[in-house]
Amino acid sequence: MNYRYSDYSIEQLHREIGQLKEKAQKAEQLGNISEVQVNERKMQVALAYTLNPDDFAADEIYQLKMEPGFTFKINYINGVFAWGHRINLLDELYEEEEALPISLLGKKVKK
Repeated sequence: MNYRYSDYSIEQLHREIGQLKEKAQKAEQLGNISEVQVNERKMQVALAYTLNPDDFAADEIYQLKMEPGFTFKINYINGVFAWGHRINLLDELYEEEEALPISLLGKKVKK
């Protein structure tokens, strides 16, 4: 039976994250890169549900955990997803708006 992560308890989320990590490691050993990426993405979404969306604010800029040098400016929060724009090392704001699980956001950047 499939449940949505929003229905999971914190313990269930941590168990799911552990299982997804194992699946990703096995897929990596088998050289199945796309399966690794799928499991890592699911892991990030599950991890986002263990965080408090209220800890993230619109118009603030955060480091991106998986992409050193890139930051992310939040336009708004919807559930456990931050909608906004990436900013590169040259401080250029990407035109395309995207949604990222809040688990991918690191420390807030001082303005």
